[in-house]
Amino acid sequence: MQWTDEAIVLGVKRHGETSGVLEVMTRAHGRHLGLVRGAFSSRLKAILQPGNSVSAIWRARLDEHLGTFAIEPLAARAANFFAAPHAVYGVTHLTALMRLLPERDPHTSLYDALLSILDRLDDAVTAAPMVVRFELQLLAEVGFGLDLAQCAATGSTNELIYVSPKTGRAVSRAAGEPWADRMLRLPAFLREEHAVASAGDVADGFALTGFFLSRHVLEPRGLALADERAHFIAAIERALPNVA
Repeated sequence: MQWTDEAIVLGVKRHGETSGVLEVMTRAHGRHLGLVRGAFSSRLKAILQPGNSVSAIWRARLDEHLGTFAIEPLAARAANFFAAPHAVYGVTHLTALMRLLPERDPHTSLYDALLSILDRLDDAVTAAPMVVRFELQLLAEVGFGLDLAQCAATGSTNELIYVSPKTGRAVSRAAGEPWADRMLRLPAFLREEHAVASAGDVADGFALTGFFLSRHVLEPRGLALADERAHFIAAIERALPNVA
């Protein structure tokens, strides 16, 4: 069996002295693993950094086998991340999110969204709301999408500023005010496509997505929100005032 696909490097683990098991997110074949001979050679080591894009040829005798990858570079963006702490933590967080997806399960829209974020990850103002939206998209892809289009209580589409922690549905200001202390805040940039995300809005966005990621995706697997996510959010909070 053989296929060729575009892929984003998620990580590589040493296998023997110089080879490694490469984990990638591909456009058409989902999250996929395969053996790369010479993965830790001077040439391939720089290519197989998380966040880089590669062209991957996968070969195996049977579909259920690990198989081998032949790799060629497409975009070497990983070196740019080291100039910004939030970007270093960001790529680690994003690759960890990809590992929540079933292996070999295609998620083309998530692949495209991840690619778009990685190309802008060094810009904190741009990347921060993109990562919040990406977490929302991942929730939807695994079957736990939030309904933010209209108020759960009234059906109104105006002044949607809350999200019910019980239902994951938007709630308007008037309907939610009596229970405001129990509600999650819905930031403007998740309601309006072109809204500018302030530092407070970004914090509200991560609180919202973190709540539902924990409840629906992580806790059923005995997991918790990773330290990488907390480090990324803290680095974003430090970076936003400096670049705004």
